[in-house]
Amino acid sequence: MPPRAALAGISLAFAAGTTVLALPGLPVWAVFAVVLVPGLAASVGGGIRWGLLNEILSKDGYLLGRSVFNMMSGVMQIAGYATGGALVAVLSPRVTLLVSAALYLAAALGVRAGLTRRPPRTSGRPSVSATWRTNALLWSSRPRRLVYLALWIPNGLVVGCESLYVSYAPSAAGTLFACAALGMLAGDVAVGRLIPPRLRPRLGTPLLLLLAAPYVPFFLHPALPVTAAAVALASVGFGASLAQQERLVALTPPDLAGHALGLHSAGMLTMQGVAAFLAGTAAQLTSPATAMTAIATASLAVTLALAAARARSGRAGWP
Repeated sequence: MPPRAALAGISLAFAAGTTVLALPGLPVWAVFAVVLVPGLAASVGGGIRWGLLNEILSKDGYLLGRSVFNMMSGVMQIAGYATGGALVAVLSPRVTLLVSAALYLAAALGVRAGLTRRPPRTSGRPSVSATWRTNALLWSSRPRRLVYLALWIPNGLVVGCESLYVSYAPSAAGTLFACAALGMLAGDVAVGRLIPPRLRPRLGTPLLLLLAAPYVPFFLHPALPVTAAAVALASVGFGASLAQQERLVALTPPDLAGHALGLHSAGMLTMQGVAAFLAGTAAQLTSPATAMTAIATASLAVTLALAAARARSGRAGWP
């Protein structure tokens, strides 16, 4: 599909799904089924969006452009939590969902009117087997494979920690989500705008360690101000993904860049879902605080293992 049509279609899928969620009396299993459908649509959005960004910008400008995307995402999350909470308080959850559906429609119109029409990146009959062959080709390179693992697993596990905010601090979960978005914004500004390019390749592992380390003491149940500060500090570590994506683009042939970024997006979302399931299961067996500590410790272990693997390979400059 042409990128403009595909992105507009994803927004329309979210508008339809959000409208269905607003229906009264919807059973819980139906809610999960409805949420799954836009999630499937969103899973292809990353490849479309980042591939399009890679076409519009030069390779030297990709990281700066991606940082703008991430910064706006952080700003909109912070604003969205505040606005969504206010709408729920003033109106109702159902009306708020309908407002959200209207905003998704506006987003589809914005994409349709604002993006330049571009041809599809490929032609012919869509093929799952061709997709998997290209996935295998991308995965066959050890440098790319290590970058993918670093993009997927450590931060996916930390998203598992974030999935426990509501059960960890029911009355302050919104504050924790907003602090996480603020930290992510700060990390993207620092990596994308302030840190010189020559230093970025060295910051991947330290930032991934920062991403997980502040969650390790959560089993001690620190006070809310300390918890909020730890969450904000940890989320600065999400800036590691910018350097890692820059390295992934550099390691990938230009004609496969969109597919490579789509594989990154799909793997990241999959790992986030798996990590949220693992974190929820651990929280049920122990407690949310203990589960957050365990999942964060696992993220640290994976980061250190990947750093050791890169060191054994004898290749310098990998993020």
